[in-house]
Amino acid sequence: PRHTAENAPRPVEPEVIEEPPHHTGETVLIVDDEPSVRMLVAEVISGLGYNCMEAADAQSGLQILQSDTRIDLLISDIGLPGGMNGREMADAAGDCRPGLPTLFITGYAKTSVLDDCHLRPCTQVLTKPFGLDALAGRVTGLIGADAVARGYS
Repeated sequence: PRHTAENAPRPVEPEVIEEPPHHTGETVLIVDDEPSVRMLVAEVISGLGYNCMEAADAQSGLQILQSDTRIDLLISDIGLPGGMNGREMADAAGDCRPGLPTLFITGYAKTSVLDDCHLRPCTQVLTKPFGLDALAGRVTGLIGADAVARGYS
């Protein structure tokens, strides 16, 4: 019997399955007084495969930062209620967590956030409005650089 192309078995296309990124339990602390911003940022963080913690003000954020809880990245708004802003919180946390990567998200221009001050190493500013891809890129970049520095990778 003759075989025609119609009867020939067709090559099976391998199914591509995307594996979730491999992480080692990295945790991101999100400090923002706007619940909708915290929720959106938390969704992006969780989607990247990281653990999330949230705080609505600097005092609550500082309590977490001063605890033994693993925190690999701090994401904070600059303008927070309660007498302490995000930058002051990050500076206060620097005593117990030196070198903690920090991403400030703010609606103010970057130059007004800096106020002629220099940012610590491993600190970046992302101005609102920002795209989710930009946020994801900053997060993975900051955590990845920190993981390499600490020998996690």
